[in-house]
Amino acid sequence: MSTLATTLPVRPSATRRYLRETGLLVARGLRMIPRVPTRLSDVTIQPVLFTLLFLYVFGSAIHIHGIRYQDYLLPGLLGQSLAFGVLGAGTATVTDFTSGVVDRFKSLPVTRLSVISAQVIGQVLEQLLGLAIVTGLGLALGWHPTAGVGGAFALLGLVLLGLTAFTWFGVLLGMVVHDSDAMQGLGFAIVLPLSFLAGTFVPIKGMALVPRVIGEWDPLSAIVAAVRLVAQGVRSQGSPELDHPVIAMVGWCLLIIAVCVPLALRRFRTAISSN
Repeated sequence: MSTLATTLPVRPSATRRYLRETGLLVARGLRMIPRVPTRLSDVTIQPVLFTLLFLYVFGSAIHIHGIRYQDYLLPGLLGQSLAFGVLGAGTATVTDFTSGVVDRFKSLPVTRLSVISAQVIGQVLEQLLGLAIVTGLGLALGWHPTAGVGGAFALLGLVLLGLTAFTWFGVLLGMVVHDSDAMQGLGFAIVLPLSFLAGTFVPIKGMALVPRVIGEWDPLSAIVAAVRLVAQGVRSQGSPELDHPVIAMVGWCLLIIAVCVPLALRRFRTAISSN
């Protein structure tokens, strides 16, 4: 009996197989980056342009009481970058579906869930590169965060939560839109106005009535305010979500994940079975 047991192949458990295949697919996606460097333009070139333009154009004209504009702007840009993860995730998802990559995976003995999990993890890693660039550039341009070691870990946790939520949102949009140009246009149409109203560049309390009310309840306002509070110790006021931005950010992100993950998985299973 023992001899027979040693000769039989040992099949990996479903969990180990899923983790192994997800890791292989993530590595595959990262190896493709040097071949298509333009894929990282939205997390490298775009954040640098935003930082330089708004710091030196707005910074020369805007003066915020009690805080330097560098210390006000850079946490806001970090929060905005989390939301812009929608664009990269959505565009990458559209590309995989329209270029036949998903069809090729369908013909392979690979766990279906590992395909979409690898997409999400790969996009989160790419977005972390963009955030690292913004952080490094901001520090070089005079940003002085006040968060200690504990605050740094708290900020990292918020960043990972935000990236996960908006990446899943982008993956869902990418599977719905099916066109990269439309995905870019829709993503900008959603994220850009909300980021301007979120107090990223100027305080919400100084806005006119209508944009101020929208900004006080804008989901991105909670994210920007939470990052600014943890990184800089600056608290916004004006609505319950601005008074308690960390709680509001966690709540918004968990809501996005709870809605987008099952919808994305169902959409993915439908697309796999119909192709």
